[in-house]
Amino acid sequence: MRKELFYHILNDVVNHELYFHQKKDWLGRQGLSPEQKLTIVFRMLAWGCSADVTNEYCRLGESTALESLHKFCCVVEAMYGQWYLKSPNPADLSCYVRKS
Repeated sequence: MRKELFYHILNDVVNHELYFHQKKDWLGRQGLSPEQKLTIVFRMLAWGCSADVTNEYCRLGESTALESLHKFCCVVEAMYGQWYLKSPNPADLSCYVRKS
C-alpha cells in the first residue's frame, strides 16, 4: 500500500472515531499510536494473521487488536459504505441460492 493512501485512510479513521486517537494513561505515558492500531488491522485483513500474533509485531494485545479491527470495520462502513459498498444484484445473489 502506498504511504499516501495509508495516511489518507488513517486521517479519515482518526477524525471519525475517537478510539484511534493516541491517549495518555494515568501515569502520563503515551498509549498506542493510531499507526500501530491501523497497521495491525491491515495486517490482519491482508494476511489473515490471528490477533494473538500481533503482540510480536506491534506490541498490541489480542483484545486490543480485535477491538481495533471491529472499530475499523464500523468506521469503514459508516464513512465509505454509500460510495464503495454496493448492494448485491441478482447475479450476486444467484450464487447463494440453494438448488433443491
